Amino acid sequence: MKTLLYKNTTISYTDSGAGTTIVLLHGFLENKKMWQDYVPFFSEKHRIITIDLLGHGKSDSLGYVHSMEENATAVHEVLKHLKIEKTTILGHSMGGYVGLAFAELFPKSIQKLVLLNSTSREDSAEKKLNRTRAIKAVKQNYVSFVSLAIANLFSENNRARLADKIENVKTEALKTPLQGIIASLEGMKIRKDREELLQQNLFPVLLILGKKDPVLNYEDSISQIEDTTAELVSFEDGHMSHIENKEELKTILLDFFE
Repeated sequence: MKTLLYKNTTISYTDSGAGTTIVLLHGFLENKKMWQDYVPFFSEKHRIITIDLLGHGKSDSLGYVHSMEENATAVHEVLKHLKIEKTTILGHSMGGYVGLAFAELFPKSIQKLVLLNSTSREDSAEKKLNRTRAIKAVKQNYVSFVSLAIANLFSENNRARLADKIENVKTEALKTPLQGIIASLEGMKIRKDREELLQQNLFPVLLILGKKDPVLNYEDSISQIEDTTAELVSFEDGHMSHIENKEELKTILLDFFE
């Protein structure tokens, strides 16, 4: 594990392998450990960077709102420190929002983008309200909020089959500090719509969705890449494709990275 200071805030990252660079960005309530089954596989052919986003894992919080732009700039600082000029970004959920912000802020640095169970669209009015409710709920009962939030990310038919994995995800999620959770919820709530970025076809995009994703509506999500060059991969499961569809996902991703 390595660290970098960004605005007097510690950013934690890992750096393994050699070749073209792939940056792996985790989602809300996750951290860079979520990629531990993927890094050895990908680093056989590529240089793999995993980064803890602000207020997650071993990275500190930076104020009371962690905007997607702030996270993207922190990611860029890590790459600049490592003298990496161009990268492919794979972002899960919130990590995808950060990947899109990165592509917009640093267009010369993005090679390809994978949106894993993520979207280019901003929150709907209802979802913004739900973020505000979530902030209230996590302040009232941190453990209950985190436990429920994690279980709800998996498709119902996988919750018994993957019970042990879900417990592991919860354990890691409960390490996320309260400030990190609230600041990220605030940041996701105010994030801008970046659908236009996909419409411009400036770089290859792979959108990976779960048909039974409890967080993202599948039909709505597909419509954002109509009339674009983006590729679509659909699984029959939920929001956690990296766990629910692990082996198939590894192959698909390695193919896209080439």
